Amino acid sequence: MSSMEQSIPAVRLVDPHSPAAAKVGESIARLRRRARLSRPTLADCADLDVRHLQRIERGHGNPTLLSLMQIAVALEVPLAQLVEGLAPEDMPAGRRPYGYSTRDTQTRRRYFAGNGALEA
Repeated sequence: MSSMEQSIPAVRLVDPHSPAAAKVGESIARLRRRARLSRPTLADCADLDVRHLQRIERGHGNPTLLSLMQIAVALEVPLAQLVEGLAPEDMPAGRRPYGYSTRDTQTRRRYFAGNGALEA
């Protein structure tokens, strides 16, 4: 079998059960219930498919920034409220920004300490 015929394994950019996706979904569900809206009503107000909204609330998938903005506008809350409390540690392993692994903490501190962004 040639290298062109070999199947390439699918790579997932976001784990469907990542802590970050779960926290965003829980936040949306909580805000939706507080506003006393059903999923179909919120999906209609946000101009989203109800199945897409259900997947987001369950922490599956990877909602786009536009989808999150539509949900925030429909809920009449700031976008930041949907992602409040997220930390780099909530991101799937291997997807954290540079400097947020345990090993890179000191490197990040040295890098930013030079420009005054972090106090040493």
